Amino acid sequence: MGGATGEYSHGEYKVPGGKLVAADVKLDPAGALIEAVRLAGDFFLEPDEALGRIAGALAGAPATEPASSLARRVNQALLPNDVLVGFDALAVAMAVRRALGHASAWADHRFELIEDGPRDPYLQMALDQVYAEELAAGRRGPTLRFWQWASNAVIIGSYQSWSNEVDPQGAARHDVTVVRRVSGGGAMFVEPGNTITYSLVVPASLVDGLSFQDSYAFLDAWCVGALRELGIAAVYEPINDIASPAGKIAGAAQKRFADGTVLHHVTMAYDIDAAKMTEVLRIGREKLSDKGTVSAAKRVDPLRSQTGRPREEILAAFIAHFEKLYALTRSRPTEAELTRAEDLVRTKFATPEWLRRIP
Repeated sequence: MGGATGEYSHGEYKVPGGKLVAADVKLDPAGALIEAVRLAGDFFLEPDEALGRIAGALAGAPATEPASSLARRVNQALLPNDVLVGFDALAVAMAVRRALGHASAWADHRFELIEDGPRDPYLQMALDQVYAEELAAGRRGPTLRFWQWASNAVIIGSYQSWSNEVDPQGAARHDVTVVRRVSGGGAMFVEPGNTITYSLVVPASLVDGLSFQDSYAFLDAWCVGALRELGIAAVYEPINDIASPAGKIAGAAQKRFADGTVLHHVTMAYDIDAAKMTEVLRIGREKLSDKGTVSAAKRVDPLRSQTGRPREEILAAFIAHFEKLYALTRSRPTEAELTRAEDLVRTKFATPEWLRRIP
């Protein structure tokens, strides 16, 4: 990455589910403006001359211009009969930003893998925040963490109402701990051994130029690929679901911290006690109607029924798929990180002020 003046710098962006766009970018002698752009890739574009118009539209743009503005320049250069297949104006902008060193690609990073055992639900919520803090402080690199639950839990989104989501009688009957995460999204019911949960903690540069919605699919594209290798016809369903023709497999949630660090976490159903879930969660009729089903139990089809494989085998397949694509180093929680997480449990995640912030 980087954009030396007078020389072309190279950047690439792979559209999730689409094509590769490569950009070679040259800056003017002062390094302030884009002087020229050369585009290439395995995309489809008609007519041929549209490629020159797209590249020409970027000449003269400030070297620091954000992806959204660069994409707007591209769209303004397109004519009504231009046809772009497998890519769009934002993909071009992302490739240009990477060439200039403002955005990074997966291959620019070495990820730290943490396979964490069962822990208290409050502590797992705190550890997500701790790893984001560690990346921001430069004490850790980007992190992929697979983790487990030590007890039954309902995890509600940062902006959800406790009383609207949780049935207190059902939660007490099934010994459920209710925790609130830092990210938005909906409530989840989990039991030990019945989920595969992972968190990605990445720098802002990896999702530079992407909207929240676009970044969900981008950060989970590797997961969809791993599921397909397992024989599941997985697709990403906006905004934040991974599904197959048999039903929903997983839900994602994301938090972007003030320093730009991104926390993206996903819970996949390995197995599910649907009857227990409906006793614990208050799943409203409006939400079920919006999903096109009359039963909460029918919305989810877990990995165990779709693959017939043990949980540990599926988890190993996920890690192997990620490592096949990107650099990965094994790691583990440090004592300092665990101490910080325990402190966050006491001061935030287990406090009534946090748990009942929206009663």
